[in-house]
Amino acid sequence: MPRRRPSRPTRPSRPARRGLVAVTVALLASVAVGCGDAGELQGAGATPTAISPDKLWPDLTPASSPAFDIGEVDTEVVKGITVPGGDIRKVDPFAVVREEIAAHPGDYGAGAYDETAGRMADCGRSGTAGSRCPVLKAYYRDLTGDGHDDLTLGFRQLPGNLTAVRVYTVRKDRLVQVMAYEDAVSGVELAGRSVIIRAPSEVAGYEYRLQWTWDPQQRAMLLTHDEMLRIGGRSYSPRPSTSPTPAASSSASSSSSASASGR
Repeated sequence: MPRRRPSRPTRPSRPARRGLVAVTVALLASVAVGCGDAGELQGAGATPTAISPDKLWPDLTPASSPAFDIGEVDTEVVKGITVPGGDIRKVDPFAVVREEIAAHPGDYGAGAYDETAGRMADCGRSGTAGSRCPVLKAYYRDLTGDGHDDLTLGFRQLPGNLTAVRVYTVRKDRLVQVMAYEDAVSGVELAGRSVIIRAPSEVAGYEYRLQWTWDPQQRAMLLTHDEMLRIGGRSYSPRPSTSPTPAASSSASSSSSASASGR
């Protein structure tokens, strides 16, 4: 019995083909629109017209020197401290703070931060006595970009509510301080080549945020950002007033100079 040839499909008439094409195009268009809605960028509305800044007081004589010195490029070799093999992790943080106290007796004597000096005897001890040590945990990170760890150190300046923040690096087996700042600190962070310090503001719901960043030209940490930010519901008591000691004067000078740059 011969095999039956399959019948050839009947070609649609020209009008039918036109209708089929129209339906197909409509379906493809709807699919394209649906895909576009899923991930397509949406317009944000009209863009405000850019306004160039207005320069005020064009006849004002430009300042040739800063009004305040905040010590942003002051570096200091820490005397009496050796860095075995150039490894900063082998440096005793307690010894570093003791050397600072010894180098600035007026700042840590009677009537100043003498409690800090007194509590240094508790550093390295265990138990309750050790908890009285004013030196905070040391942190190590490469902040200078030379491939070696640097030391970020903090200690309380007592009596009072100030915290000293210091950054040290190593140059030719010598310990060098490349940043020094004191404030009523509420938080400290390390990010990249920067040290970020948060401090309470007198304005409820706001805090100061200062960012010190390593500068390879100055070979020091420079104050690169100084701003006031809203922090929501958190509030702080006003900053404590400091006594007119050398250390306090230095801190006040730093705060005043920061005010000149935006605080």
